[in-house]
Amino acid sequence: MLYAILAYHVEDELLAWTPEQDAAVVAKVIEVQAPLRASGHLGPAARLDDTRKAHTLRGPGAGMVLDGPFAETKEQLLGFHLVDYDTDEEAIAAARTLRQVNPTAVYEIRPVKLFVPADGFGTTRG
Repeated sequence: MLYAILAYHVEDELLAWTPEQDAAVVAKVIEVQAPLRASGHLGPAARLDDTRKAHTLRGPGAGMVLDGPFAETKEQLLGFHLVDYDTDEEAIAAARTLRQVNPTAVYEIRPVKLFVPADGFGTTRG
């Protein structure tokens, strides 16, 4: 079974780090990831960019785009998609396409700051 491990942190603390402090933490995380990746247990890893760069798509029809991450506390993160586009607008358009088949979902569209590609797991077994 695949598991998503989501990292939560107080964003203001991270933003207060110097570039050297940030790089040191990232280096330590990559060091810890290495044996997980070597054993075939680690897939893709991503670090999201600042929440101030996030957009949220919600509401009926094509939905309304709001600046920032505005999921309600009654909503839980149940999945994610990684997409590759040059602009926020293109990523929002992709979220609208996904929303066509799941119109009750709320989508947070947020740039990924760091992406560590994996060797891949192949197909998922239920």
